Amino acid sequence: MFEALVHRRIDMPDLEFETALHDVEQLNKAAQEETYDVTKLSFNAYASLAEKYQLLQYGSALGRGCGPLLIAGRYMNPGEVSSARIAIPGFNTTAYFLLTHAYPEVSQCHEVVFSEVEDMVIRGKCDAGVIIHENRFTYQEKGLLKIADLGEIWENTTGHPIPLGAIAVKRSLPEKIKMRISKVIQSSINFAFQHPDTVMPYVRCHAQEMQDHVMKQHIQLYVNEDSRAISEAGKSAVHYLMQKKMTPDQYKNIAHRLFVDAP
Repeated sequence: MFEALVHRRIDMPDLEFETALHDVEQLNKAAQEETYDVTKLSFNAYASLAEKYQLLQYGSALGRGCGPLLIAGRYMNPGEVSSARIAIPGFNTTAYFLLTHAYPEVSQCHEVVFSEVEDMVIRGKCDAGVIIHENRFTYQEKGLLKIADLGEIWENTTGHPIPLGAIAVKRSLPEKIKMRISKVIQSSINFAFQHPDTVMPYVRCHAQEMQDHVMKQHIQLYVNEDSRAISEAGKSAVHYLMQKKMTPDQYKNIAHRLFVDAP
């Protein structure tokens, strides 16, 4: 989504970007410190940052059938999951929220970088793990089993698409700057849809799984129409999650200004 922005293939009036690539949980924690003017973050983390950041309508990761998976080396029943040592990609991630939504009694969660979750299970450091991103397509090759599709549980119990991640900007920025940023990111995403072969070398440089078919599966699943412009169903899912995470007064105060206006 950001290749065209990074390489200035699109019109970027009066804007200069310095880019930083980090694990999503690092970005969640950086957002707590307001490190970046524009950042990707988990929707779960955003719930506690809504007074500091505002969501863009472009660049979100939402959808159906694309949620985190709970995996292990052997089958586990719900009771075993509740008492298991579980590797998670971060306590601020939506993946962790979805785990606790599905298994409210889990208590032994261990935070690791998302790309290390499978290895923690394989080495016996944890009994199970929550995987995200490309690992969804590779865990079976490593002899691991799916215990539960946490996204599927969310969809079945709420009726909403899965709100995973978003792009947010500091509320303190001038409105005209927020609108320009929004337009540039929209243009960068549209460029990627129109010129997929052009952006693939950049993807290969930063992908955890280097096989082309895995990268393309990942993109097709997570970069969708809600990434190009969040749908009304997507917005409803975000509002539903915010209501779950905020007090009624907090939600009432912020609900009408979650998103930056479309340019």
